[in-house]
Amino acid sequence: METIRLQKYFTDCGVLSRRAAEHEIEDGNVTVNGKRARLGDKITPHRDTVLWNGQKILPPARKQEHVYLMLNKPRGYVTTTSDPEGRKCVIDLLDGVEARVYPIGRLDKVSEGLLLLTNDGTLANLLTHPKHSIPKLYRVKVAEQVNDAQMETLTSPLVIDGYKIMPVEVTKVSTDESGTVLKMKLYEGRNRQIRKMCEQAGLTVRRLNRIAIGNLKLNALPVGKWRYLEQKEVEYLYKNAK
Repeated sequence: METIRLQKYFTDCGVLSRRAAEHEIEDGNVTVNGKRARLGDKITPHRDTVLWNGQKILPPARKQEHVYLMLNKPRGYVTTTSDPEGRKCVIDLLDGVEARVYPIGRLDKVSEGLLLLTNDGTLANLLTHPKHSIPKLYRVKVAEQVNDAQMETLTSPLVIDGYKIMPVEVTKVSTDESGTVLKMKLYEGRNRQIRKMCEQAGLTVRRLNRIAIGNLKLNALPVGKWRYLEQKEVEYLYKNAK
């Protein structure tokens, strides 16, 4: 779960301004889980117990109408809320999420990386529409040393499942005896598009990781962990998905 600075927690709860909270912390009037708090301490709302002059400070009730999450999906999980075959689902990783959410788009079982989840149907529809303008950035490891002809194939308007896809931006990151690392930027997301593109170019995908959706990046989010999107990130998605 997301941690925040203690003084921000007071402002989020509508109890004290940030400056006033800092003074109370410095004066020794605040404890976290029974221990005297210090400036710079961080807490996890809904998990840690914060007391101010002996009074328990409760976080505001979370709005259940709209919840927005970012997950760093590991390999081996299917992008569904449940699976009749009993496979591990990404929903299983959302420990502590009280709202019922679902994935926006998909990453196949052996792919990994940035996955958004929400219960906001309007945003989900905008982001899954083929014509939205937010690019997705992938880091792709293939088994071969990619040549110029294969690069030309990857960047051409290929036909996949009877549909002519938009050209994809492809750059080489590195090449060695184990293969080539590519970065691929897509403005649409057909089913298993990157794997099918690589197959047409005679390339074997060894690892596929989505590292960004527009300006939303995984950064230091560990594999298998999640966080809430910030309000500015939600606003960015709404503004640019239309």
